[in-house]
Amino acid sequence: MNIQTIVKVISAVFGLLGVIFLFRVIGAGDEEIKMAASMGDFGTVSPLVSLSIAILVITVIITVLFSLLNLASSGQKLKKSLLFIGCFVVILVIAYGASSGVETPLKDGEILSASGSRWVETGLRMFYLLAALAIGSMVFFGGKKLFNR
Repeated sequence: MNIQTIVKVISAVFGLLGVIFLFRVIGAGDEEIKMAASMGDFGTVSPLVSLSIAILVITVIITVLFSLLNLASSGQKLKKSLLFIGCFVVILVIAYGASSGVETPLKDGEILSASGSRWVETGLRMFYLLAALAIGSMVFFGGKKLFNR
């Protein structure tokens, strides 16, 4: 039995389970699910959510595994990937160094810690830096292509 047949069988099993769980949710109806959820019973929806999480985890594992296998087959690809990962880590360090954390009260009465606040600010700064780099590279190479004609 080859890998393609195994993948088809597993996909069919997951698809059949998804359809069964979906029909359970549809058959129960919105009101019954809302009433059960208000009492803490999520038994109708939980299997569908668990199946979705299992499929996501399997997909991520397989994707990472085959990506690493593909990179390991070529030294040049591995070198380029490590270079880009290193650049990403440098941007992360720069964004983290430029961020400051302050305890922040949230709407629900909880308090966001200074560390959590610093990581949120780091994420925002990384987004801005990466967006600026992307826009800058598009402008640079677009202009370079325009002037080389």
